[in-house]
Amino acid sequence: MKVTVVGAGAVGATCADNIARKELCSELVLLDIKEGVAEGKAQDMMQTATLLGFDTKITGSTNDYSKTANSDVIVITSGLPRKPGMTREELIGVNAGIVKTVCENSLKHSPNAIIIVISNPMDTMTYLALTSTGLPKNRIIGMGGTLDSSRFKYQLSQHLGCSPSDLNAVVVGGHGDTTMIPLIRLATWNSVPVTKFLSAEQQEKIVKDTMVGGATLTALIGTSAWYAPGASGAALVESILRDEKKLFTCCVALDGEYGQKDICLGVPVTIGRNGWEKILDFELNADEQAAFNKSADAVRSMNDVLKTL
Repeated sequence: MKVTVVGAGAVGATCADNIARKELCSELVLLDIKEGVAEGKAQDMMQTATLLGFDTKITGSTNDYSKTANSDVIVITSGLPRKPGMTREELIGVNAGIVKTVCENSLKHSPNAIIIVISNPMDTMTYLALTSTGLPKNRIIGMGGTLDSSRFKYQLSQHLGCSPSDLNAVVVGGHGDTTMIPLIRLATWNSVPVTKFLSAEQQEKIVKDTMVGGATLTALIGTSAWYAPGASGAALVESILRDEKKLFTCCVALDGEYGQKDICLGVPVTIGRNGWEKILDFELNADEQAAFNKSADAVRSMNDVLKTL
């Protein structure tokens, strides 16, 4: 198996490191546009192989997509973060050009690859990847909800005093501070609803803290997070290459599911060798569905910016 991670920044390098440590593939390519960065990080990771006990071969490349040929999965992390004074439209314009170019160049050499999108704004970039490539919808996966759900479990565990691994909790909707929807009504602690153990005030705080999870980390460390986003991308790669059929929340193309069409949005899906394979209907209540529709409207307004480019 072969995996390519495009973008050797903090998120891309962390994703690649997780993939190598778990030996999810025999060959891993790290690609970046900046001269020497991917090559340097690939060498640094390879020098941990004897210490960590993995045999995955990691290669770095400066914008040479021929080295990515025959990849089974391509993870796209490249793009610019939003800078002070930059409008949403400007960010979309810059990153849309990057993501579209990456998709085109990658698919020239790996036409059968499954694409995982991490680049922001993630919902819009996933929609762009789908519409610009013409690939079957199951081969385009946005990572966002996987990360948001992990953050949701972390917040729950802090209040419950339990292991996050004992929790089942998902976040649906858009990957944004105001568009994500932590479904606390459906969250469980080893099959028992967490609402049995939490006050209304605690539940409200958990939901709010989950929604601003990314912004909280940015305020603390001065830049976007990378450990959890990188691990989230690697978890999806693992479920694909090992055909695990695991349930994740991912940004995927909707065609009537959850009442939405012509949009990519976070919903529960099974992830296996064919990409995303099945959307699960969690039967949202009226308030949750209203929030989901509002989230879709916000994401759709961002997608509309693509028409002006």
